[in-house]
Amino acid sequence: MKIKFIGGAGTVTGSKTLIESNGIRILIDCGLFQGIKPLRELNWEPLPVLPSTIDFVLLTHGHLDHCGWLPRLVNQGFSGKIFCTSPTAAISKLILLDSAKIQEEEAEKANEGKYSKHDLAEPLYDVSQAEKVFPHFRIIKENEEINLDAEISAVFKNAGHIIGACSIELKIENKILVFSGDIGRDNDVLMYPPTKPKKADYVFLESTYGNRVHPTEDTKLLLEMFINNTYHNHGTVLIPSFAVERVQTLMFLLWQLKKEQKLPDIQLIIDTPMGINVLDVFQKNTSWHKLNAHECEEMCKIFTFISDYKETIDTIYNPKPKVVIAASGMITGGRILSYMEEYIRKPETSVIIVGYQAEGTRGRKLLEGANEIKIYGKYYSVNAKILEVEGLSAHGDQNDLINWLSDLETKPQKVFLVHGENQPADELRIKIKEKLGIECSIPLMGQEIEI
Repeated sequence: MKIKFIGGAGTVTGSKTLIESNGIRILIDCGLFQGIKPLRELNWEPLPVLPSTIDFVLLTHGHLDHCGWLPRLVNQGFSGKIFCTSPTAAISKLILLDSAKIQEEEAEKANEGKYSKHDLAEPLYDVSQAEKVFPHFRIIKENEEINLDAEISAVFKNAGHIIGACSIELKIENKILVFSGDIGRDNDVLMYPPTKPKKADYVFLESTYGNRVHPTEDTKLLLEMFINNTYHNHGTVLIPSFAVERVQTLMFLLWQLKKEQKLPDIQLIIDTPMGINVLDVFQKNTSWHKLNAHECEEMCKIFTFISDYKETIDTIYNPKPKVVIAASGMITGGRILSYMEEYIRKPETSVIIVGYQAEGTRGRKLLEGANEIKIYGKYYSVNAKILEVEGLSAHGDQNDLINWLSDLETKPQKVFLVHGENQPADELRIKIKEKLGIECSIPLMGQEIEI
């Protein structure tokens, strides 16, 4: 059996792991590369095998770095089945359509502003190509074994992280391979704790926060303090947010603060059409999270929801203090950029970073103290306060990841640490060896192994 790491190795983006066994090819996740330009350029490169020769895609969850390359895969000849949970299919459809629209818009702006190095900037894929992915989805139930082939089966188990997210246990060649996907936190605000694997010969474990332990900070208190301080300075709060799970978590915390009368009379705005659509997925899949339908409904009442971009423009030029939650979470695209163009130069503005910021993203640059950022070919001075709330991450930290491995009945032959930058992965490798006595390996991008 051959396993090739064609994404999500040495980086937290572009997750793709290719398995080849007895003429069957299976792709675990099919994510988009984000962040620094050398990574983004990989999105334009062909896979090491023809997409038409891949039989199945098993999708752990619907984040862009796990599903965002599917339109390219289908466009280049993939005709197989994409297995995932019902919420993951719903989320992936929203994510892919949003991604396609953003790419179309950015290509159009690049052509209008003539800041592309190409004569004609083109999107990686368009909306029609994204839509061609949808007929390939096949819905599976959590904990239900599905047969991919006479000798290959898979089971999807709750991973926490976001709604519908699962780890995948693959039985193949009389071995059990466990692919973690992204592991959620044991004490997440909205998601249930991830299900720990019991048996595994080989584990492919994400390592996003492999070198970090989440702070025990009071996230509600920090949000309360940051919003109140900004309000008293007559400023606007911008919260770049992932549309899936993070927007809903922020809404829940702000709803709690509002009920406790700890927020001023300030407008709370959700300006992410996809984030709004995700709320519908939450309401239809209450078994996957801790909120019931009534609580979802009550929470939504305190927010102003914006879908039309004309309303976005009106909101941007409204001088009143406000809290705006908008995608994308790493400030790589989406409507948050339109707000940034107007507000990042104003010292009374607060930008609250609430999630992981990959290498090379605007979010990472702001956290590292950048004096200016580039948006649509123009540079803007950074005079706003850049603040961070670390306790809202949907990724498990080092302790959560080690805990996830702790119920294995026998030690796996090896754990491969993927979906992490090199330093976090290496520190996690050392900790797993120290605490569990399990050997770990950190594969390189493009590396192929045989097991």
